[in-house]
This record gives sequence, C-alpha cells and structure tokens, in this order.
Amino acid sequence: MIPVYRWRLAPEGLATFRQLRAMGLRPAGQPVVAQLVRPRRQRGPLVAFLYRIDLARPVRPMTPARWAALAKANAARRVCPACGRDAGYRIPASLGMCVPCADAPQLVA
Repeated sequence: MIPVYRWRLAPEGLATFRQLRAMGLRPAGQPVVAQLVRPRRQRGPLVAFLYRIDLARPVRPMTPARWAALAKANAARRVCPACGRDAGYRIPASLGMCVPCADAPQLVA
C-alpha cells in the first residue's frame, strides 16, 4: 500500500512526472512511491503519482532519427482522410476529418 498525500502536502524529495520533466529528469523505471490526491467538488479526485527525485535520471536527448520520426508522425496527423489534403493543423479526433469536410453537407444517395 502506497502512502496518499493531499494536494500541496507531499514531502520534500518527491515529484510528479511533469515536475520531473520540468527539471529535465525522468522516473527511469522506478516504482511509484506515493500518490497525490486533489479533491474536486463535482467530479472524482485528481490523482498524480509521485516519484523520488534522487533516483530520477536525466532525460535522454532527441536524436536526429527520433526528430525525423516525430515530424513524420505529426505530418500524418495533418492529412485529412476524407479529402486527402494537408489541413495545416492537427486533425481533431472528435471530427476525424478537417473542418471544411466536417462542415460540408453530407450527400445521401
């Protein structure tokens, strides 16, 4: 059973994934040490996992091959599956196609 701390009451030496990343660190495979819980009124509480800062390692640098793969993946997310054009922005998952194709009236045969 891991300890649970309330929002802003975690002890020194522990950080969330985003806090580690802001410090230029990564968890490096270490187990979750504790949980941070932030209660909300209308919905369930927000939960974040805490990791030890002293066991964290530096973030691996991006290599040219990784930059190229990321650019290729982002380019694929800009192509509309309906019209095949590059929309110039990432296609929203809620629409599944570019905005002009989503706004066009649907033709029923």
